Amino acid sequence: MSITVYVPQDAVALGLGANRVARAIFAGAERRGLDVRIVRTGTRGLLWLEPMVEVATSEGRIAYGPVTPADVESLLDAGFVEGGAHALRLGKPEEMPFLARQHRLTFHRCGVVDPVSVEDYRAHGGYRGLEAALKLDAEGVVAQVRDSGLRGRGGAGFPAGIKWNTVMLAQSDQKYVVCNADEGDSGTFADRIMMEGDPFNLIEGMTIAAVATGATRGYIYCRSEYPQSFKTLRDAIANGVKAGVLGDNILGSGKSFHLEVRLGAGAYICGEETSLLESLEGKRGIVRAKPPIPALKGFLGKPTLVNNVMTFTAVPWIMEHGAKAYAEYGMGRSLGTLPIQLAGNIKHGGLIEYAFGITIRQVIDEFGGGTASGRPVRAVQVGGPLGAYFPDELLDTPLDYEAMAAKKGLVGHGGIVVFDDTVDMAKQARFAFEFCATESCGKCTPCRVGATRGVETMDKVISGIRPEANLKLVEDLCEIMTDGSLCAMGGLTPMPVMSAITNFPEDFRRAGDLPVAAE
Repeated sequence: MSITVYVPQDAVALGLGANRVARAIFAGAERRGLDVRIVRTGTRGLLWLEPMVEVATSEGRIAYGPVTPADVESLLDAGFVEGGAHALRLGKPEEMPFLARQHRLTFHRCGVVDPVSVEDYRAHGGYRGLEAALKLDAEGVVAQVRDSGLRGRGGAGFPAGIKWNTVMLAQSDQKYVVCNADEGDSGTFADRIMMEGDPFNLIEGMTIAAVATGATRGYIYCRSEYPQSFKTLRDAIANGVKAGVLGDNILGSGKSFHLEVRLGAGAYICGEETSLLESLEGKRGIVRAKPPIPALKGFLGKPTLVNNVMTFTAVPWIMEHGAKAYAEYGMGRSLGTLPIQLAGNIKHGGLIEYAFGITIRQVIDEFGGGTASGRPVRAVQVGGPLGAYFPDELLDTPLDYEAMAAKKGLVGHGGIVVFDDTVDMAKQARFAFEFCATESCGKCTPCRVGATRGVETMDKVISGIRPEANLKLVEDLCEIMTDGSLCAMGGLTPMPVMSAITNFPEDFRRAGDLPVAAE
């Protein structure tokens, strides 16, 4: 009887030797005369346990990890192909506390299925959402998305149903659906995990969007640093065309949707939708002035629906289970689930999917297990490099768009980066300016010049040169960048800078010996 062993080929697992582990398992099994079939999957998101190997047994799948090539012989000796006892045995993945406490709606197939197999995807509930959508008219599909309360998961939090409706109503001979997979925020990796672990979920979500808006062509703009995601997407798309879930006459519906994946060139600014569209057209990635909005005049001047990976991948579940079921998760105007990525100085880094409303502290303590260094948490940045730095007294803030905004923070793409008490927040404030100066497209003066002057001014503060006057200048620069920048690149850079100055003033006093009276 064939034994099925699951070995991840997620980028993290690959970096930790998953290919060598797979080869060692195959060779060891062959020597023992065992008939082993190895299926390469994505990750379930427990990144500190990668490579996490699973084996199908009569009791269900049993996990072991983290596994190195040197562990394989002892695992085979212990009978791991039958779920045998071993020091690395973790038990059933779904019963592990890290996974058992989550609300896995979008990510429930990640780490479970063969990412490029249409058959495996459908065997685990795939394409039920598209089948449901094909039974409705365009207005009905858009209504489901609107009533679910789904908001853009890329960072802006704009209601997805409004954007879909705008593209649906637009009159044009050609419309496009574009996925923003240029995941450039520090501490974020949810898009990558999805694209490498369950790409058909993204493909299905985009296909539903095409059906709803009348688009017949789509593009996935993938971050250049994600070669594994790019390869997986290309293979999945090719298999989807062969299986009749992409291309002409999708699922026999008479509707067509042709999808391509394009690789970016490494520019952070191309995470902004209009810069992305410029790059997709073969131009330099520079922010476009709005109006017109992409929903009316986007790719090649045609109506274009641009959403993030996490927005599209929430849609199949909504269409299968209904808007009301999705809206039962979350709080206030932040409905559904949020993919939370936990990184930085953290013991258990990884992906968590949970309903909006969980607090930052709960994520760090209950899922992350505290800092990797064992030292106290001092600062937490939520929302990528343009997100605010929160001190301990703000960690009970719920992860909810409005609650975070009330504390002068943002949810962003759901990335959480943890720092212990050795961090220098004056240097972190400087980094925010430096990042903006490096990644700015250069189109508008407040961002292009303001960030450069910000680095210079923060260097003076750190060096103790007229710190009081220079901190006042930093505040003036931040005000100009917030009010005058063309996009969020310059407009949000002041958020980490001012939050560091406001919440950790002692670091700026220490850096420049600033008197307490000057606060």
